[in-house]
Amino acid sequence: MINLRRQYLNIKGEIDKAIDSVLNSTQYIKGPIVTEFESNLANYLNIEHVISCANGTDALQIALMSLDLNEGDEVIVPSFTYVATAEVIALLNLKPVMVDVDISTFNIAVDSIKEAITENTKVIIPVHLFGQCCDMEQIMELAKSNNIWVIEDNAQAIGSVYQDSEGKKYNTGTIGDIGCTSFFPSKNLGCYGDGGAIFCKDSDLARRIRMITNHGQSKKYHHDIVGCNSRLDSIQAAILNVKLNYLDEYNEARSNAAEYYNEQLSDIKFLKNPTESTYSTHVYHQYTLQVLNGKRDQLIDYLTKCQFPSAIYYPIPLYQQKAYFKQGLQHKNSDYLCKSVLSIPIYPEITKKYQDEIILKLSKFEI
Repeated sequence: MINLRRQYLNIKGEIDKAIDSVLNSTQYIKGPIVTEFESNLANYLNIEHVISCANGTDALQIALMSLDLNEGDEVIVPSFTYVATAEVIALLNLKPVMVDVDISTFNIAVDSIKEAITENTKVIIPVHLFGQCCDMEQIMELAKSNNIWVIEDNAQAIGSVYQDSEGKKYNTGTIGDIGCTSFFPSKNLGCYGDGGAIFCKDSDLARRIRMITNHGQSKKYHHDIVGCNSRLDSIQAAILNVKLNYLDEYNEARSNAAEYYNEQLSDIKFLKNPTESTYSTHVYHQYTLQVLNGKRDQLIDYLTKCQFPSAIYYPIPLYQQKAYFKQGLQHKNSDYLCKSVLSIPIYPEITKKYQDEIILKLSKFEI
């Protein structure tokens, strides 16, 4: 699904030099390279504050911890996404309220959010799934009118750009009150281990978030609030600092590969290509098709026998997971997508030759 070795070899000299500099410094935790990376990422995103942490799940949890929520407060999330988004809500004794998604973009449906808002709703977490932004203008209007916080889950869409109705452009993750991302190796901006980051505009909130990531400390041995231990190590920061310079190039390559898929797969009647929204660029963390003939699983078996990888993101909606099961709940779009989506390989270094081989096998699948 992704060729991390090829990507590493393309920038091996820069990466090895960056790692070597950290090894020579012996400043493995909270070294100056971490501060440098945070500053560079803040400049890239055009946002005031970036606070790095240990992983994307921690980023979401810390963002929620920073808002002084009370047990039982409700947090709205899409039911078609990875479990981490709901997991952190439950861990903090908050109530995850799962809502349906748009059938075309796979992102959280604004109408579903409207129906789910109650007096106990304190946070909305829109997930920018597979590489494009949710309808943030409408979400922010809803949130402001109901005094609700917005935390963007930007783990799959870093580098994507949102444009509002007045033509103003924003980087995903910088529109809500807080943005979160993951640097898991397969992400568009991925490190060689685990890592994450939190973004915000408000200085007081940023200070609180930074304290939470470091045991709630205002200064060493002064623990003003309950925190946790969640830090991006210096080696990963050094790697990310190099790869950040290539992020736009990587995203453009992904977009070009997606465009080629779109052209070549458009005549295969049992497949539906991804839908690109009018208000967001798409950085194609995943290239996700819909299999329209009800034979998605047979298609996976066929591709596996042909020795081509594919993946299902995601096979079970969150509200049907045992840990989060909601009796009587039904989300028509999420249920359908879980039974029909199929992701095929896409990454910056993918070749048209390899894409052609995948396209040929898809075209020869017998319905």
